[in-house]
Amino acid sequence: MIGYISDNLLLPILDFFYGLVPSYGLAIIALTVVIRLALFPLSAGSIRSARRMRIAQPVMQQRQAEIKSRYANNPQKQQEELGKLMQEFGSPLAGCLPLLVQMPILFALFATLRGSPFADVPYTFNLKVLPSEQMAAVEAKPFNTPSHSIFVTATQHVPVIGTLEKGSKLGVGDTATVSLHAKDGSSFSTLLDGVENGEAFRPTWTVTKGEGVVSVGADGTIQAVSPGDAVVEAKIPGLAARSGFLFIKALGQVGFLTDGAINWDVAILVAAFGATLFVSQILSGMGMPANPQQATANKITPVMITAMFLFFPLPAGVLLYMVVANIFQGVQTFLLSREALPDNLQKILDQQLASAPKTAAATAGGSGGRLPFEPNSKK
Repeated sequence: MIGYISDNLLLPILDFFYGLVPSYGLAIIALTVVIRLALFPLSAGSIRSARRMRIAQPVMQQRQAEIKSRYANNPQKQQEELGKLMQEFGSPLAGCLPLLVQMPILFALFATLRGSPFADVPYTFNLKVLPSEQMAAVEAKPFNTPSHSIFVTATQHVPVIGTLEKGSKLGVGDTATVSLHAKDGSSFSTLLDGVENGEAFRPTWTVTKGEGVVSVGADGTIQAVSPGDAVVEAKIPGLAARSGFLFIKALGQVGFLTDGAINWDVAILVAAFGATLFVSQILSGMGMPANPQQATANKITPVMITAMFLFFPLPAGVLLYMVVANIFQGVQTFLLSREALPDNLQKILDQQLASAPKTAAATAGGSGGRLPFEPNSKK
């Protein structure tokens, strides 16, 4: 499903924007904004639900406890009253469905930016080499890798699959040739023959595990040498993997460190991700009663996630997308925080702000605990 969304939705949008302005960096930004705008109704539903549940949760928990205690011997009445409570405040799970619906598209967007044209695309073959006498009992089944759309020009890309016709199990002394081909069966090598500078996209072949178990030639021919497990990788260069954008040296650059040298462009992107995530979390608590535990989490979480990306390398193009997505999320959260609440929730919020320490109420902003820009009208 993710591959289908990438090939049939995201890549055509990417092609469109690159056709308008031939810059893959701008194309990433435009693609991110368009997808986020398309998902705005779904993500807005999640943000609204989280905001309302944050206000209602203390009251809901108290009333749930009262209902369970009062009707402990009457399960039917207990369920009836709990149902009324859910109707009054909404279900805590209401914000999960919009989030689940949009996840496949966001995963597809993430996967798109990790592949061609922004990064070199690997095809991995996990092999098992058996003694020759054991191969007689092995049923040969073709092995296919996932499909990846490979850009061979700025406007031409084709889904490419890697195939081992006789499967991933080989006998000692056997040879097998990996076929990289389009879905219609046409060879990737044949496709490159008609492309200007097609040689630049010829795959490189390496044995990443089990060098004494198998060897691989420049044409993808695998020779089984001795029993054991091995991994062979074919890597097709990304068209824009080495293209720069603004301060980014290469959109396909992976990692904070390369051979001991700091990639400052990646470091800036990681820092920008952490900063925008922090701001987005702060905005999500605007107008809410002070919560020391939540405030601490809002400070620690961005630091932990940002540190993770220093050691879990991602291509610079993916980091650019994540920064833009965080900025969009922050703007969306700010706008939705200005929406008037239903009367019952506004009353609860006013009570929470009134009972909070005066310093916390002042931090929340506005007279009576209301933010300066928060509307006075109630729905």
